[in-house]
Amino acid sequence: MTESAVASPGRHEDAGAAPGWTAADAQRLEDLTREAFVPGGVLSRAAEAFRPRGGQTEMAMAVARTIADGGALVVEAGTGVGKTFSYLVPALLSGERVLLSTATKTLQDQLFARDLPRLAEALGLPVRMALLKGRASYLCLHRLELARQDATLPDRTAVRTLAKVEEWAQATRSGDLAEMPGLDERSAVIPLVTSTRENCLGSQCPKFRNCHVNAARREALAADVVVINHHLFFADLAVRESGMAELLPSVRVVVFDEAHQLNETGVQFLGQQVGTGQVLDFTRDMLGAGLQFARGLVDWQALAAGTERAARDLRLAIGRTPPASRVRWTGPAPEGVHAASWLDALATLSTALQHAAEGLATVSEIAPDFVRLHERAMGLAQRVQAFEHEAEPGSVRWLDAGTHLRLVESPLDIAKAVQHKLLKAGSDDASAAQRAWIFTSATLGDDARLSWFTEPCGLAEAEVLRVASPFDYPSQAGLYVPRQIPRPNDPGHSQAVGALAAGAAQRIGGRTMVLTTTLRALRAIGEQLQARFDGSREIEVLVQGQWPKRRLIERFREGEGEGRPGCILVASASFWEGVDVPGEALQLVIIDKLPFPPPGDPLVEARGLRLESQGRSPFNDYFVPEAAVALKQGAGRLIRRETDQGLLVVCDTRLVQMGYGKRLVNALPPMRRLNDEADFEDALAMLAAHP
Repeated sequence: MTESAVASPGRHEDAGAAPGWTAADAQRLEDLTREAFVPGGVLSRAAEAFRPRGGQTEMAMAVARTIADGGALVVEAGTGVGKTFSYLVPALLSGERVLLSTATKTLQDQLFARDLPRLAEALGLPVRMALLKGRASYLCLHRLELARQDATLPDRTAVRTLAKVEEWAQATRSGDLAEMPGLDERSAVIPLVTSTRENCLGSQCPKFRNCHVNAARREALAADVVVINHHLFFADLAVRESGMAELLPSVRVVVFDEAHQLNETGVQFLGQQVGTGQVLDFTRDMLGAGLQFARGLVDWQALAAGTERAARDLRLAIGRTPPASRVRWTGPAPEGVHAASWLDALATLSTALQHAAEGLATVSEIAPDFVRLHERAMGLAQRVQAFEHEAEPGSVRWLDAGTHLRLVESPLDIAKAVQHKLLKAGSDDASAAQRAWIFTSATLGDDARLSWFTEPCGLAEAEVLRVASPFDYPSQAGLYVPRQIPRPNDPGHSQAVGALAAGAAQRIGGRTMVLTTTLRALRAIGEQLQARFDGSREIEVLVQGQWPKRRLIERFREGEGEGRPGCILVASASFWEGVDVPGEALQLVIIDKLPFPPPGDPLVEARGLRLESQGRSPFNDYFVPEAAVALKQGAGRLIRRETDQGLLVVCDTRLVQMGYGKRLVNALPPMRRLNDEADFEDALAMLAAHP
């Protein structure tokens, strides 16, 4: 605790203040927080471009009050508010231990490497900071050693990449693979040199003393501020394995940035799942360890063949399915699958895994690898057996069907988990009840209570604050809905979107991002634009999937200049949010369709049925709010700074023709409306003349 700290444990309590806090402490934190945001204050030293913003200060004061009083605060802070400093300033000044959770590892790295050090220095606080990611982000020295001996690397590129990883391993202190220059995040080598919860040997590992994962956890336990991500947080909430079980009780301030992803992230971890890919990974590891450490003691080939065959037979039991499809599963077997055959395939796989466990048990004393493999076999068998019985009440089941098969049972939302595991409603644990929880994002709903976010996250009783963006949207941006474009379900819709994008991008020299709602549209529009500009020196077309996401964004940000053509980026899914391209590199965002949830998705269906059972409208209370939030996220890519200029085109006439369209438009920033093609052409001409 430093002299700058406002509060420390052990002070007497006043009514309404958290344990260890007095009313005077709370007031001092508010005063120091307010002073930081005035012209010439500490933030002016932390950020050269800092300008006082009323909304930023308002949010910071609300965060300070929540830290002093405890409880939950939900803040929707529009683009440009500066929400990062709004929660960091009072959190650091409070002197409390702080846990920061972000949606992505990229934002984690930004907070840890840039924002936190800069702010701590400006505030004069000697804060110990730690970065904690999941296992898959860290080099595993034991797995690296095994990979060296693996003669089945997929190709020469993998061999070269492994050699580079070995060289980097000699110099790295953190073992964080994000720090390795030139490593493609899609590399097939990464799973070979990182561990999972299933294959980690724990304290029995011969490399345990130098383990990068354990070193990161030790640093986190000793730090004042720990930066994690939502996936790690909820994975630990589900399995209590990542080190958070020791960390969270010692923390009094928890901040979830990009909180709009919390519900969908949480439901991935709070149910149960098992996949044929996991089984095949286990089979490969069992065979490798058996032949290396206990050759001849067990018929490893027969055990591996039996387990692999059972996994493949389970995949074959569902027949052919479209790529990356979700299959409903409301009865004893998935939809369209013969129940008896399905249950027989599940039982066969469970039995094969149990036989593998029995074989591993006979050699468990030879090497720690066999102990862990035995645990994996039993765990996989138990999860397979769970899917032989009915789903838990309030859950939904489905199959993710691709090359491999994934069996999933998920809660419909995280409300129950948040109430009972985080907020601990009704708990006798006073420290849990007085912990400060801050949830913030630029997009959390389209109504005053932000119910799109607060309801599924169990935060209906939380304090809610909405802080508008400081940007002058009417003068900075225009919204255009082309009236003559085919309807979204028309076969010619994607071609019309591609044609519009080609013409507009050519007018302004690229600077265009096309966001699609489906992978089919992504491929159709991407191929059309690549064919249109093939060999062009003026326009380069970038399509999601052709390069790693980071490289695509870096090239798009570079824009036109020094012999480089302007860019059109065609993307879907993850590019709708978290992509920051300020300035001239992006001045036109085209959205192909209104982003309604896919009605045939089992999770979407189950949520709709639940609303129906409550006498509510699935369309008005679920589909429209989901589309409003997603549309706002996509539109948020356009204007990132006070000086940006740009146009948003939504190629879906339902936005202006259907009754719910007004609600969706109201969810967007207040851009000026372009009423017809002539207005759009004039706006493009202005961008071309004054980029």
